[in-house]
Amino acid sequence: MMSPSEYETLFRIMESMSSDEQWRLSYPNPCGQGSSSWPGLECKPGHDNLYHVSRLDFGTKPNPTCKKDATFPSDIFSLPYLQSAFFFNCFTHTKTTISIPPNPKVSLSLQQFSLRANHALTGQIPSTISLLKSLQILTLSQNSLYGQIPPQIFSLTSLLHLDLSYNSLNGRIPSQIGSLKVLLGLDLSYNSLSGNVPQTIGELGLLQKLDLSSNLLTGGIPQTMGRLKNLVFMALSNNKMRENFPNNIGELQSLQYFIMDDNPMSLPLPKEFGKLFRLQELRLANSGYTGTIPDTFAELRNLSSLSLENNRLTGTIPPGLGLLPHIYHLNLSKNMLAGVLPFDGGFLRRLGRNLDLSGNVALCVNGSEVLEGVRVGVGACGNGKNVALRNGSLVLPLKRSQSPPLQSIGFSRFFSNWVLLALVWEVFMWKI
Repeated sequence: MMSPSEYETLFRIMESMSSDEQWRLSYPNPCGQGSSSWPGLECKPGHDNLYHVSRLDFGTKPNPTCKKDATFPSDIFSLPYLQSAFFFNCFTHTKTTISIPPNPKVSLSLQQFSLRANHALTGQIPSTISLLKSLQILTLSQNSLYGQIPPQIFSLTSLLHLDLSYNSLNGRIPSQIGSLKVLLGLDLSYNSLSGNVPQTIGELGLLQKLDLSSNLLTGGIPQTMGRLKNLVFMALSNNKMRENFPNNIGELQSLQYFIMDDNPMSLPLPKEFGKLFRLQELRLANSGYTGTIPDTFAELRNLSSLSLENNRLTGTIPPGLGLLPHIYHLNLSKNMLAGVLPFDGGFLRRLGRNLDLSGNVALCVNGSEVLEGVRVGVGACGNGKNVALRNGSLVLPLKRSQSPPLQSIGFSRFFSNWVLLALVWEVFMWKI
């Protein structure tokens, strides 16, 4: 059985949120031993020999769906044993805000709090969220929250994952972020955050995932980020960053995914990237990089995807890129690269359509390596008598004696960069 006050609070929440059932009639004893509760409700026995609500989920079936006029139920903070609360695609019609009372009963019990894809959830993140002292996972993603990130949120020193992505938050990233010493994942992407990345971010020694993409951040990567020895995933794309990379960028020895497209960098690529031996994906497109592609990039033996398109890179392509054993996607298009393509026929066959070299007018392919049906985006060196255009793409003929087995042609066409990104998000996103 439950205490009368907790019983009444639970049904008050359910009746205000969902019309799926006549909750009191259908579940007169929701937490009773041996009784069947509804999906989305979990109860646990307490030391007082009573059952207590430990989890409430709302949103999509089989969990209770939300009424069109549902608003955020601040009563959840009156459930003294609540450990997890999830609201997915719940507040979509009636505008509502997050309201946390000054003395929430869940301050020492609530560990996971998720409000995701609630487009009618608006207002600022309340500073009283700092009263939820036991929070380990806080997800406020894909809502309509605005205003600055309250510094008080960084007093939640038990946080393992913080996701405030896809809102309209603005202002600077508070320097207090360095207080989250056990944080594993930080996602502030798709907001309007501005200013420099704070130096204190280097104090997040256990951090594995960092996503600050699609903001208005300026400056550069702080030198202190070289301390993040456990960082696996870093995304800084679509900002206004333009400063030099820190000289200790190569010390991020756990880094596997570095995504920094669409920043006005306009500087040479750092050779220190060649020290990131675990790197699997490197994306630096649309950023105005100049100079040559460093030969050290050929030392990235685990690299599977390299995107350097739409920059101002010059010189020749390092021959070692064609020897990388795991690479399946290479985009060097829309640069000013020149010379003879240093890739053999086997490399061209293996990448197929995942190789894009178009838009480099001074780049050409050796006639002995031309392949029928392989679109490399550049012309053959010399007269090019056997070169033909098909649908605007270059198709290079192959001698009959060099023709590859049918099953090996275009194998990698079934794959794309999106497959890799999906795997990344599956592993590193803790969105609840």
